[in-house]
Amino acid sequence: MDTRQLTATSSFVLPVAQVRSVFDPNEVERRLDKLHGMNGDPREHESLRNTYERMLERGPQRFHVKPAGIPDMASLYDDLPNFTEVLDDVRRHVALAQDSRDGLEVTPMLLLGPPGVGKTHFARALADLIGTGMNLVPMGSMTAGWLLSGSASQWKGARPGKVFEALIDGQYANPVIVVDEIDKASSDAQYDPLGALYGLLEHDTAGAFVDEFAEVPIDASQVVWITTANDTRGIPDPILNRMNVFEVPAPTAEQARHIARRLYQTIRAAHDWGRRFDEEPGEMLLERLSALAPREMRRALMVAFGNARLDGRSALGSADLPRGASARSRIGFMN
Repeated sequence: MDTRQLTATSSFVLPVAQVRSVFDPNEVERRLDKLHGMNGDPREHESLRNTYERMLERGPQRFHVKPAGIPDMASLYDDLPNFTEVLDDVRRHVALAQDSRDGLEVTPMLLLGPPGVGKTHFARALADLIGTGMNLVPMGSMTAGWLLSGSASQWKGARPGKVFEALIDGQYANPVIVVDEIDKASSDAQYDPLGALYGLLEHDTAGAFVDEFAEVPIDASQVVWITTANDTRGIPDPILNRMNVFEVPAPTAEQARHIARRLYQTIRAAHDWGRRFDEEPGEMLLERLSALAPREMRRALMVAFGNARLDGRSALGSADLPRGASARSRIGFMN
């Protein structure tokens, strides 16, 4: 076992549980030799050839990491008060991997909730906790059908999918991949954009996932899957049955004030110019911010910081918020 340590941006110390091979280099060499032996214009398969050469150059080994012991997740519970149930599930998985030779495995999860409640922010926080970074796959895109599994190499403009890129170009065998707005995936008679997930969300079949571009089996069994949706309509039952489903509520009015305060402090601490502003936000500012969805708060606060700085003040007032931000109702928030 490799016991070297990596330090994540979250300040958690992460031991390398093991070094794991994510593909068989012999298979890649066979594919590459086959390309070299083909007749015709050598430029025809240039992209595929470059992909195989990149795989061999990087090698098959990737770090499979997990937090050291059970990390103190108090700050996450504090930052994400409406994600308590989801965070509890993460802690259970971390506890299982503690004091063992096993790597961290997290059951694929679906986060259900209205737009703006913090689903993507949670995914980034989890990736930061694990230390592997986050890869976003926006299924609302028109090209979403090819994003996960890649497109066949004989097609013009073909390229590998996001899963392949995360494992081959990244450093880790267990990256966090977020399939955003899975309920908005468009499909047609020729291709099911969710088709790749049937195998990828199953641990056994994910161990030999074949990207349609590279056509080389890769081990995607350790990927940490997070999917998000507004509701379950449009998501096939076989996909739902492969995940733990969590309904994430909108923050209560009190939780929204707490989130706004934490966000103010986080932004202030993250910038050198933050020292020019008061350590605590005013009550009126928090009241106005609490009417916004969490993902809108950051934008509003950045505008407010800028306006206060232009006016030479250390305290942010509600008038510093963007026009219209303070007039929003609490639609979507729990009372």
